[in-house]
Amino acid sequence: MRIAYVDSSCLIAVALQEEGAGELLFRLSRFDRLVSSPLAEAEFRSALMREGIPGKGGNLLSWLDWIQPYRRLTPEMEQILALGRPRGADLWHLACALFVRPKLKALHFLTRDSGQNDIARALDFPGL
Repeated sequence: MRIAYVDSSCLIAVALQEEGAGELLFRLSRFDRLVSSPLAEAEFRSALMREGIPGKGGNLLSWLDWIQPYRRLTPEMEQILALGRPRGADLWHLACALFVRPKLKALHFLTRDSGQNDIARALDFPGL
């Protein structure tokens, strides 16, 4: 089973039909399961509102299973911060992916953010 953690940057790119969105949508469709943190919904809805298109693309969120950590993610965050200095939201998404990786073998991490992507690869997450 192919599973991917999806950062909000991918969802936003598809909803806004940014350059490469068609290819990204095709690649997303090749995964059996997509997961993310509820923070992705807030980032997604905020971005669409800023673009003046609230509600558009809401069905993209229905593709996701939501990760709800039951503890603080301090160990995961420390591991990530040893590799780089991501923004807070990027740190949270990476930490959530690390949190579930033991249960979701060969978890991919999908993002369009180059800095976050660099850290994800350093953490041995496969990408697209």
